[in-house]
Order: sequence, then structure tokens, then C-alpha cells
Amino acid sequence: MATDYYALLGVRPGATEDEIKRAYRRRARELHPDSTGGDSAAEADFKEVTRAYEVLRDPERRARYDRYGPDGVDAPPTMADSFFGGGLGDIFDAFFGGATAGRRAGPVRGADAEVVLELDLREVVFGAQRQVTVDQPVSCETCAGSGARAGTTPVRCPDCDGTGELRRMRQSILGQVVTAVPCRRCQGLGEAIMSPCPDCRGDGRQRQERTFTVEVPAGVDEGSTLRLTGRGPAGPRGGPSGDVYVHLAVRPDERFTRQGDDLVVALRLSMTQAALGTKVGLETFDGSETISVAPGTQTGHVVHLRGHGVPHVRGRGRGDLLVHVVVETPTGLNPAQEELLRRLAVERGEDVAPAEEGLLSRLRSAFG
Repeated sequence: MATDYYALLGVRPGATEDEIKRAYRRRARELHPDSTGGDSAAEADFKEVTRAYEVLRDPERRARYDRYGPDGVDAPPTMADSFFGGGLGDIFDAFFGGATAGRRAGPVRGADAEVVLELDLREVVFGAQRQVTVDQPVSCETCAGSGARAGTTPVRCPDCDGTGELRRMRQSILGQVVTAVPCRRCQGLGEAIMSPCPDCRGDGRQRQERTFTVEVPAGVDEGSTLRLTGRGPAGPRGGPSGDVYVHLAVRPDERFTRQGDDLVVALRLSMTQAALGTKVGLETFDGSETISVAPGTQTGHVVHLRGHGVPHVRGRGRGDLLVHVVVETPTGLNPAQEELLRRLAVERGEDVAPAEEGLLSRLRSAFG
């Protein structure tokens, strides 16, 4: 059964780009390895959800997915696409061969690779230089990617005569229809390997781990993708390499949360600090800041530290750091502290619960 990308993200097929982005952030937080304790099944689901987001956020790939499903997202255009997306010349070429007759397909480009890179929030704020390792096909060093044994070279494919395709003719209501399919023997390359390389067996590639340095710009968001052009899997028999797509995931921070390009942090104050006012030191990503708290500050008050947030990835400047004040009620009072609060309540004319009686007094009342 084909994967439903909309169901993976929990959105309707007609969802807007913002709805898709919000849904992905929610699902990514649920399935992130830090939230699931490294569960392998959750990690696989995380990659599936990321794949769904990358497809649905791209209008062109989303249109192909809506029409053909997951298998058609990265597939080449179909004949129907050629009819309606090209012109009359494309139609004549499809039926009668046109100018493409006898033309070699040429080396096949390698597939694209995908990898997930996890970042700390600090790396998002300041940018980072990180390394990713990808296990992928690379050009065979023994045959330099040709696929042929040393001292030999590929020859013109005898099955397709070097065209890379086999053409068949059949009758239809439109007359004679010519169809072309890639040659199986040479895989559409037009050249056959008569004496394969012993190391890569004629493919021109071997699997190898490769490590790349990724420049992560400041301000990137959860779900962003960086493209390493031409550093993906090598194509067969000397074909050009594909790309590496690096999907970014951001680990939750212990203190700060992100809201757009703003950062949010809680500043916890005692009742007396909030009532009388104080100055409190706060450690930020930019260093220590002093927060002035006015007398009578209430829970929910927000202090703005301008320019201490996340950089605007598509512009200049940074967002703000929003310091949310939380006034904490004291607990575990000793008798002297409780007496002081009761005197304060009397002074302010406030009704409070009566003091708890000692155990001896309660026993006397029960048996008196």
C-alpha cells in the first residue's frame, strides 16, 4: 500500500503551506530521537515524516505526488506529461521518433542521497560547521568509473547499436506507432562491457562512506534542507553524481524555546522579589544580562531583550529574547516565615486559612 504523505503529517490534502509546516514541526517533535529515547522504529518514522514534508512543501513535487503518488515524485515525466507539457514536436517525437532517432542516452546521473543532521539551538542561532557521513556508491578507483577491466574499453552495444534504446513499431488507430525502451544490455548507455572490472563487476562504482563538511547558516529552522550539489551517489559507468540533501532537525533546548525568530525563556521569581522589585542575572546565548524587575511585577509580564533572538535567515538582524516572568508561591514555610506572612495578611486585610492546630490540641478536642 502506497504511503499517504498527508496522513503522515496529519493534514488534509488541500492543506496550505503554513498548515503543512506546523504539522511537520509537531510530528518532528513527537518522533525526534531525543523524545523517543533513540527508538529505531520512531527514527524510521521521523525520516518518513521528513520525506513527506520535503515533498509537500515543494509545489512541483507535491503536484506530481497528487497525480502519481510517492513513486512518481522523483520519476521522469511520463508520455502524457510530454504531450501536455511540451508541444507538437514532442508528440511527433513520441510517435515517430523525430530528431531523437539514433541518439545515445549518455551516462546516467546518480541518484540523490538524504541524511538527517541534528543541531543544538545554539548552532541555529550562530550557525555551525558540521560534518555528515553518507554511505553511497562512488566511482571505482580500479577502472576509473568505466566498468571495464584494465587494458580494455567499453564497446558499442551490439543490441542497440550504440543508441542506448530499443525501438519497436506497432499499428494503432493513428497508424504506425514507434515506442522506445532503454536497452537492457547496456542500461541505456549505448556501450557494453565485454570484460568487466573485477572490483565493481562492470558497474563502475563501489560503496564507500564519505564525509562532507556542511556549512549551516544562522537562523535555519526545523525541517530546512541544505543541498550539497554533485556530492551524492556516483552514476553508473562514469555518470555524473547526484546531490546530497541534508535535512535539519533541532534538538529541544533545556531553557529556551523558539517562536519564529524570537526565543522564549522563563524567569522565575519569588513572591517577595516580584512584590518589592529586584535585579536578576540571566544567562543568554550572547552572555549574561541583568533583568530589572519593577515592584509589583506579576506572572505573565514579558521583558523584551532586543536582538537576542534567532537571526533572520533571509534578511538582516535578529529576533528578540522574550523573558516571561513566573512568580512562584513559597512552600515549606517554617513557623517564623508563616507568622510573618500571616502578619502581612492582617496588615493588608486579607482573609487566609487558619493556622493548623498541633496534634496534641486536636486530641484534646476529640476526647474532651
